[in-house]
Amino acid sequence: MPPKQRTVRTGEPPQSAPPAQAAQNLTSTRERILDIALELFTDQGYDKTSLRDIAERLGTTKAALYYHFARKEDILLELHLRLHALSHEALEQLSNLEDGQARADAWPGLIDHLIDQVVDNRELVLLHQRNHRALEQLQHSERHQAENEDVEQQFRRILQSSAIPLERRVRMACSISAVVGALVGGEAVFGEVPMSELAELVRSAAHDLLA
Repeated sequence: MPPKQRTVRTGEPPQSAPPAQAAQNLTSTRERILDIALELFTDQGYDKTSLRDIAERLGTTKAALYYHFARKEDILLELHLRLHALSHEALEQLSNLEDGQARADAWPGLIDHLIDQVVDNRELVLLHQRNHRALEQLQHSERHQAENEDVEQQFRRILQSSAIPLERRVRMACSISAVVGALVGGEAVFGEVPMSELAELVRSAAHDLLA
């Protein structure tokens, strides 16, 4: 009688897999879970989506899903942090510039980068627009607070620089508010406008502020 083969649950890497391959499998499954959750949270809402819904779309069991995320809130938090990551690298590079004028000169590039990232990640933006109540519950998460504080510190480091004229700093702050307000939070007002068209209008308005 042939030896009984060990069954491996979907969503977990085989125990015999090399460490690098196992880590890659875990990351791949985790990203698939997040992508599926993003689609479901955006289409039918966070409150109306269950972990079972996500597991069934993934083709696994709810129990296997717990291997990667203990709670549905943890999935939402990871998706929220994806939005933070859209401009994090560019913002960090900008804040690391020691010369205030160099930061001011590089700011229009940050605006363009942020607009392009919002267009390329429209579903992520829609998730935030359509699930305000659920996202508000994340504010008490220590990780969420730490991430927010990190982003806010980077903005403050740039906008509080006395090496940049006050008028310029005000225009820089207004330009980022224009992008966030019109693109990230503007579905209720501009929902009928194609994202690509709205993005170019916002880009023009932001650069007018910086002129």
